[in-house]
Amino acid sequence: MDTGIIILLIIIASGLLGILVFFLIRSMLAPRKITTLHEQLKQGRAAQAIRSAKQILAKEPRSNEAHYLLAQAYEQDGKNELALMEYKTVNQISDFTGICKEAPFRKKIANLFLQFGQEEEALKEYLLLTKLEPYVPEHYYAVGQLFEARNKGGQAAGYYKKALEVNPRFSDSWFALGQLMYKAKRQAEAKDALQKALKLRPDNYKAYFYLGRILKDSRNFSGALGAFENAQKDPDFKIKALIERGACFLATKSYDKAQNELERAIKLSSGDEESNEMLHARYFLSVCYERKRNLDQAIEQWEWLYSKKKNFRDVAEKLSQYQELRGDDRIKDFITESPENFEKTCLKLAEVMNLSVTDYTALTEGCQITAVERSTGQWRNTRKFPKFMRILRVPDIIDLPSVREFHEHMKKTGVNRGYFITSSSFTRSAYEFVESRPIDLIPREKLQELLKQAEKIDKDAP
Repeated sequence: MDTGIIILLIIIASGLLGILVFFLIRSMLAPRKITTLHEQLKQGRAAQAIRSAKQILAKEPRSNEAHYLLAQAYEQDGKNELALMEYKTVNQISDFTGICKEAPFRKKIANLFLQFGQEEEALKEYLLLTKLEPYVPEHYYAVGQLFEARNKGGQAAGYYKKALEVNPRFSDSWFALGQLMYKAKRQAEAKDALQKALKLRPDNYKAYFYLGRILKDSRNFSGALGAFENAQKDPDFKIKALIERGACFLATKSYDKAQNELERAIKLSSGDEESNEMLHARYFLSVCYERKRNLDQAIEQWEWLYSKKKNFRDVAEKLSQYQELRGDDRIKDFITESPENFEKTCLKLAEVMNLSVTDYTALTEGCQITAVERSTGQWRNTRKFPKFMRILRVPDIIDLPSVREFHEHMKKTGVNRGYFITSSSFTRSAYEFVESRPIDLIPREKLQELLKQAEKIDKDAP
């Protein structure tokens, strides 16, 4: 063989051997570099780990492990946006044979997708996790949460139930399912799920909040108050629970207790004063003031509400209804005066109507009077038929059932004439009802005239 050819073959063989040795050394050094990088992360040396990872990637741009560890280093350094970019690169390379295992990786990237508001991408990751780790209930729960956030309650419920199939003792999923059933107005299912959540985890205080609402809706106010008391232990539900307790006390006419809870809720609120919760808290508080006849305070709350949201509930009507109080002290005094003074006023009203009172009964929000016509002149010995008066100082419009009940009472007691007086007004159906019956309905406007005449009696008295 020609000497030149032999020399050439030797040169080629040497070159190939050199290349082989280079790659062999490189392949041996690469794992060492990755191991060193991994150790730096474990030791919390994020900045050094970032430099090491970048050095590796400068020579090996498609090193899945280096991208994965760089992402973790960025997270450790508080640079989550850069971390997400690296995790996306890992997802593209999709090599899960080394340090980077697929399930832990998908949990990390899903968490960052959620952090940056990319719910659709997070959902894809959690759906993959349900395939990779079908024995982990948290994955199904996370999918349920994401579907619920997209207002897909049916699909969310399905995944909550799958989580419970994997682990029937998973309290969070029972709670989520109960909350979802409550929103869907499936009270019995909601109550059952919430009670199971609490049995498994008695410190799941937010479950008490929804259980309290279910009890309140069924008018079990005593049970609801206890549930809301427990719900206050969750900082996120404390103010909501106070407002709900206020509403329960309001429904049971415990106005002092309702006022106390609602004032506490407003005082503790440091967030958005115009939130729906705070608007309702102030509205319920205004009702407390109104029922307790603290009208100046009630009007103050209505004016505040009107300034924030003009069409909130019946605030505009309330302001209109009480507007005349500022120009007419008679009605204001009538509504706010003490029980003793109120009785005196009602007796004067009977006198103005030419009636002599034979019986006076105080009511929670007014009084009932039995009276007869006063004797005058030649009719002094005429038989006198009893008259019946019901006088109420209430903010609510008097409806047909109230007037019908008044008429039934008249018939039972043998009264041939009735006068129903209120500081508010009557519904149209109430007026239609009395058209053919011996009842006079006296709303606020007519009451004002009667009070004016009663005031004149005082002035004319010797």
